[in-house]
Amino acid sequence: MDTLPFRVATPVELDQLGPAALRDKLAGPPHLALPWLGGAAVAGHLDAQMVLGQWFLAGHGVTRDEAQAFAWFKHAAHAGHAGAANLAGRCYENGWGTAHDDRAAAHWYTLAAERGSDWGMYNLATALVLGRGLAPDRRAALGWYERAAALGHAKSLNIVGSFHEDGWEVAQDPARAAAYYRQAAEGGDFRGQFNHARMLALAGREAEAQQWIRLVPQTATGPFIDKMLAFLRDAPQHALQRLYAHADQAARAARAAQPAPAATAA
Repeated sequence: MDTLPFRVATPVELDQLGPAALRDKLAGPPHLALPWLGGAAVAGHLDAQMVLGQWFLAGHGVTRDEAQAFAWFKHAAHAGHAGAANLAGRCYENGWGTAHDDRAAAHWYTLAAERGSDWGMYNLATALVLGRGLAPDRRAALGWYERAAALGHAKSLNIVGSFHEDGWEVAQDPARAAAYYRQAAEGGDFRGQFNHARMLALAGREAEAQQWIRLVPQTATGPFIDKMLAFLRDAPQHALQRLYAHADQAARAARAAQPAPAATAA
């Protein structure tokens, strides 16, 4: 763990720099920040270890190296870092730098959630819903989604809304569902934005619904956009059908704004 493929700042250099100047260094260009980030990670700073793992995983400022990413996540997670525990779980779930192992993923998600990570709570809840790596338990999943939602986790807010809309483990409550969807939308979750727009349209607030539906394609995945358009186009409610044109126009604009693929030599 102490050997990295680039020069790292020494403990003496880190001490001389000081915490405020170190934060400035880490906010700078990756090639200038990397020696300081690596030095802080090697010196035992848990946040730095997690961030260094994220840089290796994304290939940000360094050559992408899933094994290095996984090693740094595990190192920080074993020392008690909640976010790193969640990312260790993600590595096990997706086979990044280690063999795919749903049970190990669930173990690390549980530790992350218990340590207070909202993403750990969300990922543990999802594993409980799907029965992935542990026995399925939708009631327990709702509890973890609610805890993450209480921390402002937008994706969890949207899912708690769906529990209340569909009556999963709770009595159906469209008004409460709509309130959760609004919070998810305001938090930037594209699924929450879609659900919020849908509920507004059905409540007769179509002008507001149109504003929210236009935001969805800015961050949504391609498959979700396709499903959204098909849902609106084929919906039996006229209010939802009228949203289709606005959603389609926004989707076309978002796709047109995407950078063209780089040209390759023949």
